[in-house]
Parts: sequence; structure tokens; C-alpha cells
Amino acid sequence: MKLLFEIDKKNYDPNGKAFCRPSARALIFREGKLAVIYSHAHKFYKIPGGGIEEGEDMVEAMIREVKEEVGLTVIPKSVKEYGYVRRIQKGHYEPVFIQDNYYYFCEVEEKQVASKFSESEKKEGFEAQFVALEEAIKVNEDFLKENHDDGMIDRELRIMKMVQKEINQV
Repeated sequence: MKLLFEIDKKNYDPNGKAFCRPSARALIFREGKLAVIYSHAHKFYKIPGGGIEEGEDMVEAMIREVKEEVGLTVIPKSVKEYGYVRRIQKGHYEPVFIQDNYYYFCEVEEKQVASKFSESEKKEGFEAQFVALEEAIKVNEDFLKENHDDGMIDRELRIMKMVQKEINQV
């Protein structure tokens, strides 16, 4: 899979022990709107997805995360690689945090069930939504004005803008 870009905060000890946490994320469009997870607590949008668990490959993790976070079933034959983003920064609990985020375009079945968020995600006020890409971009730009050092939302915003640019070229 191709590297789309790298976010290296350079706020860590380069000799420190690194913790790697790969994740897989889904770019799902329905009626021109992007599937996202909205945080009511922090007022940002993130792309559905999460960590790859032991024994899973990237696609399996993405399919599981879509089911958990959005309540939708991915159509496996529709999955197409988009690319990955590497994020490197000081971790909360470890000297260096490295995360490769693998993005896939995919289609989903019509039927939607309730999301199954973790306790920490519930505290964040997470809610699955479909929104216009322009709206998600604006909300995340506003979030970053106040939280300019947030690597996760910076990553999501850059992906959203890249996808928007590609859509506009078609």
C-alpha cells in the first residue's frame, strides 16, 4: 500500500522505546455523504476505524471496526486500498508512538444496526453519522484552530481534503 503522507511531530526522544499501533480505516460514501464518527465532547469528526487486533489482517480489522462503530456490514468484494498515513509522536504512556493508519474505500450493505462503542468512546460522545465532506472538513478545521497539535484530527482532515480533491477532479 502506498504512503500518502507522514506526520512526524518530532516531540519525542528518538532513542526512546517505540510503541507501534497499526489501524485500519474505512472511507464509505452513501448518497454523496461520508460515514464519520462525531465526538460530541470535542466537536470533531473521525473516519471509522481502529486498531488491528492480534490475528487480524488490515481488511478484517477495518470490517470489524465499521460494524462496531457505524453498525454497517462492509461488502468484502468492494474493498479498495487507498493508502496509509504514518504518525509519529510522543506517546501518552510510551516514549515514542508510531501509528500506521491504513485507509480503504468500501461499500456497505443497506441495513444499519446500533453502534457498539467502548466505554471510552461513549465518554467522548461518539455518534456515527453520514455528513457532507465539506461539513466534516469545516468542523475539523475549526477544531484544529483551538487544538492545533492534535495529530489524529490533523491526519483525518488531510485525508478528507485529499479525497475531496480527487472527487472534484472526476
